[in-house]
Amino acid sequence: MTNPIIGLTANLVRDDKGRLRHEVKGTYIDAVLRTGGTPIMLPAIASLRAAMIDIVDGIIMTGGDDIDTRPFGIALHAKSEIMEADRQAAEFAMLDALKTHPEKPVLGICLGMQIMGVHAGCPLIQHLHDLKSDADRHRFDNPHLVESEIGCGPVASWHHQALEDCGPFEAIGWSDDGVLEAIRDSSKPFYLGVQWHPERTKDAVMGDAIIARLVDAARAHKLATHIR
Repeated sequence: MTNPIIGLTANLVRDDKGRLRHEVKGTYIDAVLRTGGTPIMLPAIASLRAAMIDIVDGIIMTGGDDIDTRPFGIALHAKSEIMEADRQAAEFAMLDALKTHPEKPVLGICLGMQIMGVHAGCPLIQHLHDLKSDADRHRFDNPHLVESEIGCGPVASWHHQALEDCGPFEAIGWSDDGVLEAIRDSSKPFYLGVQWHPERTKDAVMGDAIIARLVDAARAHKLATHIR
């Protein structure tokens, strides 16, 4: 059986002429390849995300800019740098479509975890610096310690926002300064969000092993589907 196909949600960025590009950073692609998956990009097109789910064995929701909270009746923080509207629409459309595919393995990374949470009603801290004077330790890939049920060790992070609480999910990881770093939906075979960037984390347990968990779950899903 071929390697499981891992869909990576695309970011939308504008070039110097203002034209939109669908992009996935090579660090995500390399991490999926290292851990035995076949990566493909999922363009940020809301109307096609449901169809995209059908052609992949697992999904990684990648990082990016901030969530636009205004559609949820929450004013934007002055420090917010929101993602393109089409990307946000595509991400939420995919999570809506995944409600009918609870067996599909999903890993949310950084923004991906935040989108999982906000989609489920979790409150969002829009600027960690308002709460923590040393919040820059969560940016610029500065390593800091995380303890979680899926591993403990130093991680690389680049974010200024975070989920305030886990809402309907199970909270399974925190940073050493109390930031929520990992959530899980235990009602599904594999539905995990991590606030750090495992694809850029050097520690094996908190880095490639996290991606490998998603790939292994996707492989199991692929096998089960093939047998049926």
